[in-house]
Amino acid sequence: MKKYILFFGISLLYACSSKSHEHQLKEFFSLDKKHTEISGMIYQEPTQQLWMLQDKGNPPELYVYSVDGAFKHSVFVNNQKNTDWEDLSQDSFGNIYIGNFGNNENKRKDLRILKIDASQLHLKTVDVVQETTFFYEDQTDFPPKKSNLWYDCEAFVTTTDAFYLFTKNRAKGFDGSFFVYKIPNKAGNFKAQKIAVLKTCRNFKSCAITGAAMNKDGNQIALLTHDKVLLIPFENDASFNQENITIKELGHYSQKEAITFKNNQELFVADEKEKGKDGGKVFALQVN
Repeated sequence: MKKYILFFGISLLYACSSKSHEHQLKEFFSLDKKHTEISGMIYQEPTQQLWMLQDKGNPPELYVYSVDGAFKHSVFVNNQKNTDWEDLSQDSFGNIYIGNFGNNENKRKDLRILKIDASQLHLKTVDVVQETTFFYEDQTDFPPKKSNLWYDCEAFVTTTDAFYLFTKNRAKGFDGSFFVYKIPNKAGNFKAQKIAVLKTCRNFKSCAITGAAMNKDGNQIALLTHDKVLLIPFENDASFNQENITIKELGHYSQKEAITFKNNQELFVADEKEKGKDGGKVFALQVN
């Protein structure tokens, strides 16, 4: 009973800090049985298709699906290694960006974002036309102490000028905090500037950030956890404010790691298929 009272108290405090609403996912389709580790997804409007990637241990490929769930083909990314691909993003011109920045142990020194030009997306093999490498401005140890495991990342969004990264807090004593970093959207090696510290909730399995997406109008960002979506109205760096976050409880727990806007009113969410469990699905979610 004491544990229940403590959990309720923490939940109440959290609900007071951010607006919270419950929304239900609708199962849309099942992924191909070979695609059990989808960790990034975009709805690429010029092709009107869903593009996805899988994380480390998988080939350097993108997977193309129709919006009704038919797997179309794979696209091989030349001269690249899937060290730990964790998210996909896109800009307003239809260019695709691969976040090769998974960093579970917080010891990588080869973090990078890869750009695929929209003009190549009809091909079965593509080249990287821009490579952005980066390092976190406040990380000094590789790896840091367990209490400072702040530097994993599974989520980012893209604007014409910048990338915004949202970290996955793996620090001992998880308190729901995550960092927002900013990097220029251009070739080169850059210091990732920390521009905000935000919070979800205190349960790591429910509250660690696993994916991100920006809508077509560029004025709303969605962040994903295993059972929540956090919506943030976006205008500029100052938008990353705790009071701006609206939390949508999904009423469904699974290893959700990919999210994208289909339009300003609807999101697609994908989960991984864990061994012996359900998963490997794409869901639809109304956000307005």
